[in-house]
Amino acid sequence: MEHFIRINDASTSDLRRILELAADLRRQREAGVPHAPVLEGKTLAMLLEKPSLRTRISFQVAVRELGGAVISLRPDEVGLGQREAVADAARVLGGMVHGVIARVIRHSTLEEMAQHAGIPVINALSDQSHPCQALADALTMMDEFGPELTGRTVAFIGDGNNVARSLATISARLGMRFILASPQGYELPDEAFEEIRARQGDARLELVRSPREAVRDADVIYTDTWVSMGQEKEAEKRRRAFEGFQVNEQLLALAPPHAIVMHCLPAHRNVEITDAVIDGPRSRVFVQAHNRLHAQKGLLGVLYAMV
Repeated sequence: MEHFIRINDASTSDLRRILELAADLRRQREAGVPHAPVLEGKTLAMLLEKPSLRTRISFQVAVRELGGAVISLRPDEVGLGQREAVADAARVLGGMVHGVIARVIRHSTLEEMAQHAGIPVINALSDQSHPCQALADALTMMDEFGPELTGRTVAFIGDGNNVARSLATISARLGMRFILASPQGYELPDEAFEEIRARQGDARLELVRSPREAVRDADVIYTDTWVSMGQEKEAEKRRRAFEGFQVNEQLLALAPPHAIVMHCLPAHRNVEITDAVIDGPRSRVFVQAHNRLHAQKGLLGVLYAMV
């Protein structure tokens, strides 16, 4: 695994190594045991074209606790694709730092950086995928249901966005059934499911229009904002389209009693998810947020050969 731009950049064995290492490193941290300094003497550059709380903090802490350093680059001073060609910036970074963590507007930026940088490029979010979030999601599910997730059902209620795409991919790779409940016109495109099935022939992927149908057999009920960054002008149109897709106590009552609720944050409370659910006993939302740190460490450990 040279880069981590999409879930499919990692083999299934790589994914399991990342998640196992993440859990091991979390136990070490909780016990106050210092990590092996796999990143000692290494500096990673972080470039965030979109604002972030969890991504910035989790990666900065992860790199530091693994013995490395992070340089944060302002998008306006780099100007990828505007002030400087993406390929040129990637070549420069490749000769000065040991990896790039990038949260970008266009997925193609990451692909071009990976082509020219000669160092690991990590996708901290793009318009097409959010693979680091999916790692934390899988770690949270393993915390709940054990290390073997085969046969579990994930119901994603809402927009077929970048988070849904990465979650569908890792669900298939780990043997889970993935159900997407979206209104007409807001589902994942057909090619997203086709790409997953091309890599994982036995993938169990379903699209339904009814959230009630989706949660009936769910082990995990997952939702995300209906209005992602850059879609603010569509906010009212989207909220009308997603009427009936709120994750609330009424919907939760239709799911099996053991089902947990997840949300990648930030949440629009009482829009896509209610206060009663996100703060309720079946919510794992903040555990999930904290797991971003541990999943990032597992990823860095595998990329830089801790295991």
